[in-house]
Amino acid sequence: MKLNWPLMVDNITREDLDRLVAFLSQDPPPRLTQASNVIAFEKAWAQWVGVKHCVFVNSGASANLITMAALKYKVGVGEVIVPSLTWSSDIVSVVQAGMQPVFVDINPRTLSMDTDLILAAITDKTKAVFMTHAQGFNGLTQKLLDELEKRNILLIEDVCESHGATFKGKKCGAIGFASNFSFYFAHHMSTIEGGMVCTNDDQFYSDIRLFRSHGMTRESPYEQIKQDYIDAEPELNPEFIFWFPGYNVRNTEIGGVLGLSGLPKLDGNNKKRYDNFAYFLSKLSPDRFQTDFALEGSINYAFNVILKDKNDPMFDRICEALRAANVEFRRGSAGGGNMLRQPFVRPYVEDGSYWEYPVTEHIHFYGFYVGNYPELTKEKIDQLCELLNNA
Repeated sequence: MKLNWPLMVDNITREDLDRLVAFLSQDPPPRLTQASNVIAFEKAWAQWVGVKHCVFVNSGASANLITMAALKYKVGVGEVIVPSLTWSSDIVSVVQAGMQPVFVDINPRTLSMDTDLILAAITDKTKAVFMTHAQGFNGLTQKLLDELEKRNILLIEDVCESHGATFKGKKCGAIGFASNFSFYFAHHMSTIEGGMVCTNDDQFYSDIRLFRSHGMTRESPYEQIKQDYIDAEPELNPEFIFWFPGYNVRNTEIGGVLGLSGLPKLDGNNKKRYDNFAYFLSKLSPDRFQTDFALEGSINYAFNVILKDKNDPMFDRICEALRAANVEFRRGSAGGGNMLRQPFVRPYVEDGSYWEYPVTEHIHFYGFYVGNYPELTKEKIDQLCELLNNA
């Protein structure tokens, strides 16, 4: 049986492309570099998430990068608590900002960091907790939020693959000091490539805009802040004061047009994804696979398949059956499994310390995910579950 199941169906639709073609067909030709459509998409995304400010960039990885870079100037160098199961750019952004990553294991029901382990890892050097809302799950708890507020530790949310996930009715990404989203084609909505930094803090918003565009002070949206920079550097051309060691990670008008076209469909597609995942779990064998995921507030773009017990022969049979059925999957779940096993991480952790993260280690060897997208039918999900249950 060939299921012909890709990891993701490109979620840029014909309707989106027609809107883009209409934009490109204007006479005279429109400006393609960052302009009015980027601004409009930033405002629309801010309203959808429930934050004051958004800054559109060229990828979720760039959103991580400039968030951590700006955070260092706000809080100084220190430790940032990060998950052992995440995408590489989360950890890369921390170490490239000169911060020390402190890893903690995950909660198996959410695939996000375990609250008690986070709190146990806090020291007097801790500057922030960088929470990854993994693959559509909410990773927050009230206990975590209360303790971070009490200890005056900032929460940064990575919502790159969890657009629309919620905690107590509030969207993830609107809860921490800052948050990052990705609009890569495999995520809940796409701008081809793209990312967003969100915050309610006016000064941080200004700083992020500078970091997006070479560190130039003219990028600040606030006239008084721009004047303060000019007053501090009277011998420099006001148009070319580079306050921060910034980057060029701007997006384009093409990304803005696609974002504005895709956003109105996001909530409806997310409802379909939630229903798909709940149905998938109801059909998956609870004797062989983990099915007790925390679905409240989740919007999953993937079907997580994790063996309940260590069983190498069974795992190999499942992988062989998926390949034979032409079902695309990714072993190790988010980021390929345990980040502490990655070569770039080794300088920052003790040798062999990946064994100290048993939940992530189990997923590294006995977990994977299959794509979940709105076009799926119950009949097709039934076929996938039959394949998995009988392998």
